[in-house]
Amino acid sequence: MVNRENYRLVKSYLGYLSQVTQLDAKSVERYWFYLRHLLLWADEASFRLAATVTPAFPAYLAAIRLDGETLHPTTLKKIIQTAKRFFLWAKMTHTHQYHGLPMAWIDALRPPRGTQPAPDHEFMTLEDVRQLIALQIPEDDLALRRDQAAAALLFVSGMRAGALSSLPVEALDVSSRSVKQWPSLGVATKNGKSATTYLLEILDLLAVVETWDAFVRARLPLNAAWYTPIVSRWGEQQLLDGPAGSNRSTALVKRMRKLFDRADLSYKSPHKFRHGHAVYALQHAKTMADYKAVSMNLMHDDIRVTDGIYAPLASDEVKQRVTQLTGVPAMPMIIDGNVSELVRGLSDVQLSQALVVVAERLAQ
Repeated sequence: MVNRENYRLVKSYLGYLSQVTQLDAKSVERYWFYLRHLLLWADEASFRLAATVTPAFPAYLAAIRLDGETLHPTTLKKIIQTAKRFFLWAKMTHTHQYHGLPMAWIDALRPPRGTQPAPDHEFMTLEDVRQLIALQIPEDDLALRRDQAAAALLFVSGMRAGALSSLPVEALDVSSRSVKQWPSLGVATKNGKSATTYLLEILDLLAVVETWDAFVRARLPLNAAWYTPIVSRWGEQQLLDGPAGSNRSTALVKRMRKLFDRADLSYKSPHKFRHGHAVYALQHAKTMADYKAVSMNLMHDDIRVTDGIYAPLASDEVKQRVTQLTGVPAMPMIIDGNVSELVRGLSDVQLSQALVVVAERLAQ
């Protein structure tokens, strides 16, 4: 039987996430799913004695089977991360009650050993998007032309599908490479965040976005949906001039499947364009300032979120980078002497590496 005190504490934490950190209802629901495992594991034991409960939480998770299958490695990682944040919150918020719960135990929480590694980081590549926009589409097929533009905009902007599908015409300014992801304009952002974000300078993708933007801007009011609903009347496709409806994200997913089929590509969800945007941008970042800019453009509150989700490299890139390490001359050790002369003697590769190190030191 679940300990009542534990249950109340979890509910209090979910309330904190909703009211203080202002997470949206869907995010809070996910946290509840993760924390239910913690409640079931502790059973009747108080969370104050969590360090003494056996089996240990990671071992318990490793043994869970839902619908005959163990939990996915990504899910296991999120459950552990959520448990750590929850216990840290409990120690800070209820200092007296949780004084005896060791920080070392919380810090030691890790996903269970022996689980299968997560699959390679899946994302849309620039080449994938170019294959989508290279399709020859008849001029009168407005729906597919719109879908191509949406694919290009998803990649160059890094927007979530909900934001793009609710984006009004007035929120996009291709000439200044900016997007007003403002809930006040009707843009559906995660947790109601508001920010002006910017587009990657990839000219062929931007050209597709700009062509569709000019088309709808000449025919629709500024508050109409940029990813416009289209109806077919008497064999002719027509744009609808209203704001985005509540099901536009679902429509975007369905239409992307059609576009992928036409391009003979394996389907990837609209969110994989956001992953692709982030990976492309991070791979081209040269300094920590660039890295921070990418994080802010993704509307992340903390650069660690960006690092944890998007920085992991695909396995083939890991191989490429590791095998090339021996081709890069070693950075000389500085014992003493003239630092200025040393810097001037660095190759471009070494100088780039040194700048990253310096930026990291200054950011501490």
